[in-house]
Amino acid sequence: MALALRYALRAAPSSLAIARRSRGLASIHPQTSLFSPLDVFPERHIGPDDEEASLMLSKLGFKSMEAFIEATVPPKIRIAPNTVDNNSIPVLSESELHARAKQLGAENQSFKSYIGMGYHTAVVPPVILRNVMENPAWYTPYTPYQPEVAQGRLESLVNYQTMVTSLTSMDIANASLLDEATAAAEGMVMAFFSTSQKKRSFLVDSAVLPQTLAVLRLRAKGFGINLVVRNAVAALEDQDLRADLCGALVQYPDINGSITDYSALADSVHAAGGLVVVATDLLALAMLKPPGEWGADIVLGNSARFGVPAGYGGPHAAFFAVTDKLKRKMPGRLIGRSRDSTGQPAYRLSLQTREQHIRREKATSNICTSQALLANMAAMYAVYHGAAGIRRIALKVHGYTQVFKSAIESIGYNVENPSFFDTLTIDTSIASGANAVHTTATAANINLRRIDDKRVGVTFDESITPTDLVKLINVFASAVSAPSMSLSDLEAPKGNAIPSLLQRTSQYLPHPVFNKHHSETEMLRYINYLASKDISLIHSMIPLGSCTMKLNSTSSMIPITWPEFSAVHPFAPFEQTKGYRTVIKELEEDLCKITGFHSATLQPNSGAAGEYAGLCVIRAYHESRGEAHRNICLIPLSAHGTNPASAVMAGLKVVSVKVHPDGNLDLVDLKTKAELHKDNLAAFMITYPSTFGVFESGANLNAQVGLTNPAICGGDVCHLNLHKTFAIPHGGGGPGLGPICVAEHLAPFLPSHPMVAAKEGQAIDAVAAAPFGSASIALISWAYVKMLGGKGLNDSSKLALLNANYMASRLQGHYSLRYKNENGRVAHELLIDLAEFSKYGLKVTDFAKRLQDYGFHPPTCSWPIATCMLIEPTESETLEELDRFCDAMIQIRKEAEDVITGKQPKDNNILVNAPHPMSVVATGEWDRPYSRETAVYPLPFLKEKKFWPTVSRIDDAYGDLNLICDCPSVEELSSS
Repeated sequence: MALALRYALRAAPSSLAIARRSRGLASIHPQTSLFSPLDVFPERHIGPDDEEASLMLSKLGFKSMEAFIEATVPPKIRIAPNTVDNNSIPVLSESELHARAKQLGAENQSFKSYIGMGYHTAVVPPVILRNVMENPAWYTPYTPYQPEVAQGRLESLVNYQTMVTSLTSMDIANASLLDEATAAAEGMVMAFFSTSQKKRSFLVDSAVLPQTLAVLRLRAKGFGINLVVRNAVAALEDQDLRADLCGALVQYPDINGSITDYSALADSVHAAGGLVVVATDLLALAMLKPPGEWGADIVLGNSARFGVPAGYGGPHAAFFAVTDKLKRKMPGRLIGRSRDSTGQPAYRLSLQTREQHIRREKATSNICTSQALLANMAAMYAVYHGAAGIRRIALKVHGYTQVFKSAIESIGYNVENPSFFDTLTIDTSIASGANAVHTTATAANINLRRIDDKRVGVTFDESITPTDLVKLINVFASAVSAPSMSLSDLEAPKGNAIPSLLQRTSQYLPHPVFNKHHSETEMLRYINYLASKDISLIHSMIPLGSCTMKLNSTSSMIPITWPEFSAVHPFAPFEQTKGYRTVIKELEEDLCKITGFHSATLQPNSGAAGEYAGLCVIRAYHESRGEAHRNICLIPLSAHGTNPASAVMAGLKVVSVKVHPDGNLDLVDLKTKAELHKDNLAAFMITYPSTFGVFESGANLNAQVGLTNPAICGGDVCHLNLHKTFAIPHGGGGPGLGPICVAEHLAPFLPSHPMVAAKEGQAIDAVAAAPFGSASIALISWAYVKMLGGKGLNDSSKLALLNANYMASRLQGHYSLRYKNENGRVAHELLIDLAEFSKYGLKVTDFAKRLQDYGFHPPTCSWPIATCMLIEPTESETLEELDRFCDAMIQIRKEAEDVITGKQPKDNNILVNAPHPMSVVATGEWDRPYSRETAVYPLPFLKEKKFWPTVSRIDDAYGDLNLICDCPSVEELSSS
């Protein structure tokens, strides 16, 4: 039998909780004793209380929660009661959790890091830390697919794109990718497809970061790319290589700190028909000649040193910029300027938005989640400092590096790289080798880069103080018993260490937005001005099916900004990161208990990356058994678009499996396809509950946390979206975390990392730049699970199901409900079909935009079926909020009836004109067949609590035809 990937937990319908304010439903919320904590988390997390839950159950015709669950979750896949309970996952109150987090944070040793390798100790301006990173108005919104209620984040992401294009001197940049290493892999694949896959060799310079190289190796294997790792300049003399060359990647400056003129290399690669990919550093580009000026086609890197903490590896926003000719092939999200229905300028997502849902197995990338929150932080950093401020920071970093070089050379050390920005490679022969220097540094609570027995590396960043500089110099002095130095012994450098031909002469960040918000007052107002334009969970529920927009609790968010966690370098020695490793170990263990699997890894830093990692693990397993020919992956037609894209990236061929009209998997077609491809079958990949929002009564299924698990359903691998089920905030489009859990026979193949001791077994190469992916946000899910405990996880699942079925019951009769099980129940989400309104000129988009007038972010639209809305309430929302949303949907149905009966014309009615921003309602003539009041206050609650869309409906077609993806210039603003 072929191994099957039988489970992919995407928008897992459940998510997790426990005992709450005395909730009537004794089976769910038992009474607490006098000695129990008062700050129990489930009381804060689960929306409906016991009385409300009882009322909902009664309206659905059930006397008990258990009877409801029996009718909703197929009995064949139910696990025994209390399998995941407080004994297996003990519960902590909020205060107990914080005490535990403080204890573990103290176990991370606070060393000053000079390791570098793409990671720095960033200085986060307090105004950005408090008002963006710690502000739910910024970290709880959804991806801006509804631009009329997302203009603030869209403007900030345009600032990010503009910052990147300006510093790199490239034509266009996207709104971020996952990390530098995976961005490099995307660049390699772009180069490969630019030659129509006719040239298969991709050259990587040997001075590229090791984590990048590891990710490239795995990605190259899936696409059949020949990865050549050599000195890039010398390698291009090989004519056989040139004949097969699709592209080349260089690091600028390289891992050793050297700055090389690659303009001749760029000419040579172009002459061979390939693309030039450059990994670089945004701060260095304030002083270096940008790659766009010497021939780069693709420029990428990590933007984290622009005000994003190290966080043991992330999350960090990768930047990715290309020449104009490549803009329509660029992976990820791209924000463009368009116009609304009144002709006013407005921002929107452009071009590549969810490419995978259209192209599926023909997609060249599975990128779905970006790093929007972190990109916004980096953009705000550039706005706050401006060009002059960034130049000052770059000069300080470079100057400290020069002072340090002069000081240690005066002691007798030899610095191997004469040109540099912030990194030096130092020959330690004078100290009898590198170990002596490392030992002295460790005694001084300093980490240096470990290169080999002879050399050490030192990288400077913005956080270094004069005291730090002197302390570091004296580490090197002490290692050779030289006299110590003081600050008075040091002299400021004259000139710089950048070759004259590679010094930047071009202007950057001239746009007004980067030149007017440099006081904290102005910055604070700008941040909150943008936030005021966006709907987030601070306003109302975000009922997005498949995306699980639940409460992101403050208590689980707090530890991530503590310096004990935020300032840790991902390559710090393991003995210094005991606290982090305990958090990671406990979260992996808890995820295994929840899913029923043997082992887990947190390395994948998005859900789609988890899909890819799981499939790569499966391929490695087959290869270990001498069955490398197994390359067929069966995927239902209902699957999320990233599923087939991930399969192709892992080197598999996709065979689609049919789905019945009721949303269930066609088991006959599955059996037929499995039998047909049995000799080459590698995996069956399924999302469960399905993207249609139903549990399917069959094998190979996965269901709600605490009610069933993928292992008992027969799965071998599952991936989980921690930014969905386990309450990491969506961040306006990222960050995400996509760990995978595997059965015991697959554990030896989980991803490795070049900066971590080699695993036993046959581990695949890294799938992310950092060993534990976006480790800092794993703290959020760790806290979430601990505060809910096993019983709370179960209770949250039950309430998620109840909330969805209650909403289905209320909306049934007003709208056509597409998919239910044999008992008339849905799972955690419901699919309503609006096809019947099309003959009256009304589309899904019209209902969605009208919902914005009611203060709600629309549900998932036109997916998984073009005429449908997919609604998911989660367990976090109260009965009052569920009713408020249902009331809005029912009122909109009445408004649609006016169009159906002819009271309002098809081309000028309250739905097709929606949304109605204040600028439209409060000014000008009113020639519409409904009143202004009806437009903006259709229900009484809106007169007390109204969110105003800031623009009218945006013209998507105009934005794609007139692609403008940067900030307006001074000239544009003047002319407007």
